[in-house]
Amino acid sequence: MTQIVRPAAVAGSFYPENPELLRTQISSYLQEAQATAIRPKALIVPHAGYIYSGPIAANGYATLTNHSGSYSRVVLVGPSHRVPFRGVATSSATHFSTPLGSIPLDVQAIRELERSGTIVQLDEAHALEHSLEVQLPFLQETLNQFSLIPLVVGDTSPEQLAELLDTLWDGPQTLIVISSDLSHYHDYKAAQKMDLATAEAISSLTPSAIGYDDACGRTGVNALLILAKRKMLEVKTLDLRNSGDTAGSRDQVVGYGSWAMVAPNA
Repeated sequence: MTQIVRPAAVAGSFYPENPELLRTQISSYLQEAQATAIRPKALIVPHAGYIYSGPIAANGYATLTNHSGSYSRVVLVGPSHRVPFRGVATSSATHFSTPLGSIPLDVQAIRELERSGTIVQLDEAHALEHSLEVQLPFLQETLNQFSLIPLVVGDTSPEQLAELLDTLWDGPQTLIVISSDLSHYHDYKAAQKMDLATAEAISSLTPSAIGYDDACGRTGVNALLILAKRKMLEVKTLDLRNSGDTAGSRDQVVGYGSWAMVAPNA
């Protein structure tokens, strides 16, 4: 099979382009993360520039470090920020590249979904999309060998996306990662109030309580909550902060959180 590579688009802006600097930054975030012994089936993590959301994302990815060899596939879901379209988009690529190397896609599973009409192939949706790309170096540093199913979410319902994710759910070797920031551009105290309400909705598996202004990746988050409730997963809140806590001013902040979905007794 001819390799088709989706190159890194936001290296050097959202995260370091230099591989050693990138590894050092991620390692620093992971070392500062809160230790936990859980083994997630799914994560919700933020997708801003690393100086803003990297420490919060690290508290999600730190849960993988003790299980790095037990995941062989990652289903990665993020919202489309640049290209409007209907449905859920995948890529014609066979590999996604970052400064840390290339990641093979689960091409067979992707093509089967395309043939069924469940997803559409739309390279434009992936070309400049950061919501998926910023997760890749964290995955490369916390997992061993894995294949990737990258899904950019356009105009679709949480219920439709939940059905798609259910077909990809698989066993414990498949990790689901939902990429989403929380509230955008409110003052610090207003953002804290909004994000705490969103965190409570996630913890209680109540997707109806998460609206348009609460999370840019709300469709992915809500789809995961639908499935988590159906599959009786437990929610672990790992971090809840905003850019005013990390590297930004407190006049207009963006909210970030990390959560893990865990099978009972896992």
